[in-house]
Amino acid sequence: MMKTVGAALVARALTVGYREQMVLDGLDLTIKAGKITALCGPNGCGKSTLLRTLAGLLPIRSGQIEINGAPLASYRRRELARALTILAQFNQIPAGLTVRELVAYGRYAYGGWLRGLTRSDQAAIDEALAVSGLAADATRDVSALSGGERQRVWIAMALAQQAPIVLLDEPTTYLDIHHQLDILHELRRLNQERGLTIVWVLHDLNQAAAFSDEIVLMRAGRIIAHGAPEAMLEPHHLQQTFDVAMLKIAHPQTGAPMCVPAAQGGSARVEAGLERENHIGKDRAA
Repeated sequence: MMKTVGAALVARALTVGYREQMVLDGLDLTIKAGKITALCGPNGCGKSTLLRTLAGLLPIRSGQIEINGAPLASYRRRELARALTILAQFNQIPAGLTVRELVAYGRYAYGGWLRGLTRSDQAAIDEALAVSGLAADATRDVSALSGGERQRVWIAMALAQQAPIVLLDEPTTYLDIHHQLDILHELRRLNQERGLTIVWVLHDLNQAAAFSDEIVLMRAGRIIAHGAPEAMLEPHHLQQTFDVAMLKIAHPQTGAPMCVPAAQGGSARVEAGLERENHIGKDRAA
């Protein structure tokens, strides 16, 4: 089979469902290697299902998935863990574990528990704790942590696996804005310095645009649009995806594209307001 050049993940005619319900229907998607791709769309559109299917956690009814040019089915479990790691949306915490012990689970792919942790394992764990802002909390019991702190532990465990492809389902869940930005900045840094391929599900469209190379807009198990953030924030794409009138604006400091909901009453009212401001400006100039 010929490899797909520059592609870390490829889904072809992917169909996935639960019992009688079809969730993904003939979906085609290519995730570029070394890039950050955000999956965005309304609740229940299939984002998490797509992420879990790409990781081999859900069965495929039809279609094919390739990881680094090879069929997903050709990977053994430990080989797959070395190629790809996923942070699922909901995780159960094993009882009686410290933060460091849980993060160490991310090293299972490199030899299991019988051989013990090597120096390289310990170094990977240390770095993951530092990136996630948990270095000072390594000995704390995970069950005693807040929801946001637990989320950072799961992120650290995923990073400790040191797989070149990282799938993250709503990584900023439970985090306050400070820790959201910390995590997004650190993941962006790892992407740029190490060439990590990151696919994450994000609900904040402005964060997705600011920290991603590409955005995939989904609705009802299908891809509405896929491309650069600036193009994906166009109002017609967002209207088609979320059924909400949106405005595309420039960040007041950086000029980067952003979006905000249109004023109630639609774009006509916004355009009228802009026209009124223009007339006021002309009157003042006169």
